[in-house]
Amino acid sequence: MDPEMLSSSSNAEFRKARWKAFIRSFVRLVRGTSVELLSFDEVRTHLRLNRARDLGLRQIELDKIVGSVGRYRDFDREFLPLRREQEQRWRRVYDLNNAFAGLPPIEVFKVSDVYFVRDGNHRVSVARANGLRSIEASVTEYAAPVPLTAQDTLDEVLIRMEAADFFATTQLDRIRPEQDVRFTNPGRYVLLLEHIHVHRYLKEVEQSCSIPYAQAVASWYDKVYLPLVLEIRERRILKAFAGRTESDLYAWLVLHRAELEAHYGFGEVDDAEVVEELERRASRSLLDGVRRTLLGGKPEPAPLPPPTESAS
Repeated sequence: MDPEMLSSSSNAEFRKARWKAFIRSFVRLVRGTSVELLSFDEVRTHLRLNRARDLGLRQIELDKIVGSVGRYRDFDREFLPLRREQEQRWRRVYDLNNAFAGLPPIEVFKVSDVYFVRDGNHRVSVARANGLRSIEASVTEYAAPVPLTAQDTLDEVLIRMEAADFFATTQLDRIRPEQDVRFTNPGRYVLLLEHIHVHRYLKEVEQSCSIPYAQAVASWYDKVYLPLVLEIRERRILKAFAGRTESDLYAWLVLHRAELEAHYGFGEVDDAEVVEELERRASRSLLDGVRRTLLGGKPEPAPLPPPTESAS
């Protein structure tokens, strides 16, 4: 369609969509929330998706479309256009959609209860701009190892997958049913698996014999993890880090201890020192929490002090 033949209504609707995208982006910066689409390739890689089946044509809910195969940076989570360069194509789709001929079905991948656009991103954007609640789609479904919802961020998906792997490997939820190991950052369950591996090795050296993995898991939980968590609980440090968990603080303590030992030497830093350091930083975090509350909006997890990654 010639640009000169595009309708004035498509021009008005595109400008309205871009303005909404700008406002949402500003709110995101103020509140620290995410409005980004998920990348299907990243989700497929991390969730190890490989079994698919064709579900044919279906009407799907537009608000359950959370990502895209290739254009996840071109639209936000509500499929508002983010780039000025999208105008001509967006307006063409808008005008064609409002013509008598209509548009063909989009193509999507279904993962759990959400969808990723394979073809038809602009059609989804226009449909939402027109206030539609559903759209016809050719659906290919991938079997998902963990559930996904329309509100999930990529980090939340990764954490859920890592948690499933961790408990399947360690059986900690069976060995210690009272456990409450939960993280708000991805990568932390992998850290725990490393701790258990090292703990098992040290116990085998100490006892001069091999020990069952389940026994090592129980010993690590009882003698390494739980004492630190109880110390955090007794000092009420968690209240300074809104949205975080005791497991998050445990991970920080271990990483910070490793950082200090890299400087002062292995075995030269005890638990009390790192707990007291976290307690000092907690008082500063409480002031940050007050500032976040004054900004309004949904509370976000308080930032934990560095290091956030391994000290290596």
